Amino acid sequence: MDEDISIIDSKTRNEKIKIFFINNKKYLIAILSSIILIIFAYFSYGEIQDRKTKKLAEKYNNISIKFSTSNKTDVKNELIEIINEKNSTYSPLALYFIIDNEIQSSNEEINIFFDIIINEVNLDKEIKNLIIYKKALFNANFETENNLIKILNPIINSDSVWKPHALYLLAEYFFDKNQKQKAKEFYNQILNYKKSNENILKETRKRLSRDFSE
Repeated sequence: MDEDISIIDSKTRNEKIKIFFINNKKYLIAILSSIILIIFAYFSYGEIQDRKTKKLAEKYNNISIKFSTSNKTDVKNELIEIINEKNSTYSPLALYFIIDNEIQSSNEEINIFFDIIINEVNLDKEIKNLIIYKKALFNANFETENNLIKILNPIINSDSVWKPHALYLLAEYFFDKNQKQKAKEFYNQILNYKKSNENILKETRKRLSRDFSE
């Protein structure tokens, strides 16, 4: 008897499921189609991005191989194109290539490229902080102290691994300008920062011992 009831209940459930699928056929097909489209779009987007990255890699490598002082203008335009692709790997590399080989003479233009990469490229947090630090390094010889501090503020006001480097850059900046009190304030911040880099700490102690001992 119980077995018969179980069979009947099972048939009833199966019938209800069947009716549900029949009544909601269009809705279920639409959901399934949407899921398939999303999966397809995801993998298609990834494949497109992979192809774009490979093309950028080839373009960057070709530039590196063929570069000479005689074709700076052509190379510069190609490197700017790579920067404007806003790729997390090759856009920064293109900018470093421009700086290292003195391809662009305008500091203003180079800072525009830095800002494109910092503000518009999807970067890992610490990679972004590294690029901010490199921007400050680039500007250290000609920017005012207020502008240099403004560039470095996102790092200084964080727990970034690049914070000790940023503090040391500012300390050396003021030391070179013979503003020893300001320099000492930044050196002391390095000493008091618990996560300071060992090499930075070593150079800081050396500087304080050699040039600030009384």
